[in-house]
Amino acid sequence: MDPSVVTAPTTGRLRFLIAALAITTTVGYGVLTYAFSALVGPMSHELSISTTTAVGASTIAVLVSGLISIPVGRRLDVRGGRGLMTSGSALAAAAVLGWSQVHNTVQLYAVFVLIGVACAMVLYPPAFAVVVAVAAPTARTNSILTITMVGGLASSIFIPLTGYLAHSLGWRSALVVLAGILAVTTVPLHYLAVPRQAPRPATMRHPKSPARVLRDPGFWLLGGAFVVHSAALAVIAVHLVLYLVSLGHPPARAASLAGLLGLMSVTGRLVASVSARWLPMATITALILVVQGVAVALLPVVGAHVGGAIGCLVLFGLGFGVSSIATPAILLDRYGASGFGTIAGMLGTPTTIAKAVGPLVGAGVAGAFGYRPLILAVAAGCVLAGAALALTRRLVPPASTRM
Repeated sequence: MDPSVVTAPTTGRLRFLIAALAITTTVGYGVLTYAFSALVGPMSHELSISTTTAVGASTIAVLVSGLISIPVGRRLDVRGGRGLMTSGSALAAAAVLGWSQVHNTVQLYAVFVLIGVACAMVLYPPAFAVVVAVAAPTARTNSILTITMVGGLASSIFIPLTGYLAHSLGWRSALVVLAGILAVTTVPLHYLAVPRQAPRPATMRHPKSPARVLRDPGFWLLGGAFVVHSAALAVIAVHLVLYLVSLGHPPARAASLAGLLGLMSVTGRLVASVSARWLPMATITALILVVQGVAVALLPVVGAHVGGAIGCLVLFGLGFGVSSIATPAILLDRYGASGFGTIAGMLGTPTTIAKAVGPLVGAGVAGAFGYRPLILAVAAGCVLAGAALALTRRLVPPASTRM
């Protein structure tokens, strides 16, 4: 037997893996992304930097994460996930600990470069690549859904937890605690649960090059759809509270209304997963994106009223996290499992960059033309992305692009 081939995990082992990845991605997103919002105020004040300068560190992390998605995906395809995700967890904990010790902008930005690298190694994309490699095809969708359903609670857990720690201990000590949480949960779970190397069936021992997807016009259409949608979601995530305030809502109410997006994102993932029993995931996602576009387009009309704002944001929130489960499902359906990590990285790089750049472009549009044109542009982007996804169903990929 080829010693490089590892057998697929048993049912119990797979359940342990899914539970471990659900925990590690929740902690990872909570500490590496969501904690920042609770710390940016006191950190900016102590470092004597503007909020914009501080937020630039987070933007750098997102950009770095996107830029290294392809090499990370390639390594996952070749070597499996244990070493990469375990070392990424250790790097994440060390980087957060380093964050607690920064004293100027240069140090802050340097730390967030490391955080960006760690994010690419430990969050949803590598977790999904591991699941695709080890789980039977019939178990992949439910496994990914489980991970994202639990991971969707990250903001609800870690934003208030970080705020409490910062209030009680100060922002630096809060980061030391968060670094400890990262270290004691994610490092051992990744080492114990993630297989050393992905199992490779006979049909995958000599896989086709992931670059084969570049010959498929549908891949470019998928990329365009997710890039536009990622930018649109990022704009809403950053600018929604300010827009609601401009509509006349008090800041506290505007923040509470914006919180509906996170709550509904879990529901949207569940709806998409259940609907996949009857419709292709690309079709389901396209419909959800169009609904998002219509909902946000109505926000300037009815959003000044609490009921109208709630209705729009509930519908928009259904698609807030749908790409997390839609992307792997669509890629698997279209190209198969061979080279999944690299292919997902090829799609993840431009979408992550769009996520980082979108809010900056949005700020420029809002400054020049006001928030109403920006919100309508987001609506148009969602509808356009939905139409592009629907069109991919009509573009049959060349036979050479599938495994």
